[in-house]
Amino acid sequence: MKVEHIGIAVRSLESAEQLFAKLLGSESYKRETVESESVTTSFFKAGETKIELLEATSPASVISTYIEKRGEGIHHIAFEVEDIHQEMARLQEAGFRLLNSAPKRGADNKWVCFVHPKDCNGVLVELCQELR
Repeated sequence: MKVEHIGIAVRSLESAEQLFAKLLGSESYKRETVESESVTTSFFKAGETKIELLEATSPASVISTYIEKRGEGIHHIAFEVEDIHQEMARLQEAGFRLLNSAPKRGADNKWVCFVHPKDCNGVLVELCQELR
């Protein structure tokens, strides 16, 4: 339906929030910890698109591993979908590998599923649907 948000892996959420507040001219509107992913997130609005800053809360977090290998930067692009189950089935049928067998609860009141970056030119793609 649209680009829902762009996820950016950061070492320090506090520093990154200050930087993006200056850059975008507005403060973060929401901070949330997602225990299942071992991350704390902070959201900014940029027009209709959101920017999600992600800081690891554990050394075993996917974000910790990502930053260790690649440094800070864009972690994923999320696309809003109408029906996440239908979209997951469509993508699997088209040959895409999904990193989740079923949607899981993510940040910002969303169901989420990730598509393997090797199937998307090295970009981690997130599908997200508003919880109903």
